[in-house]
Amino acid sequence: MIANTPKPPYYAVIFSNLRTEIEEGYAETASEMVSLAEMQQGYLGHESVREGLGITISYWENLDAIRNWKQQTDHLMAQRMGREKWYLAYKTRICLVERDYDFGL
Repeated sequence: MIANTPKPPYYAVIFSNLRTEIEEGYAETASEMVSLAEMQQGYLGHESVREGLGITISYWENLDAIRNWKQQTDHLMAQRMGREKWYLAYKTRICLVERDYDFGL
């Protein structure tokens, strides 16, 4: 599903990753992180795909909201588990969305 974001400006956090073969606890934690993110002040939505390379883009009102999400206690634990168990590699990019447009929404 394509996230319904407000008029720019807003921020996007792009999380690209390569997974290990370890599945234990991953799906449950990923689902929990979505639920927690949705409760965070400043969260605007997200989009996620996986076919080999995983990409999740979350949208935020401002940089403070992103910083607060990064420091959320359960999210910190999930980040640690990701480094220890679930990811071979990842990269996070934080971008200012200055313009967007759509078709067919």
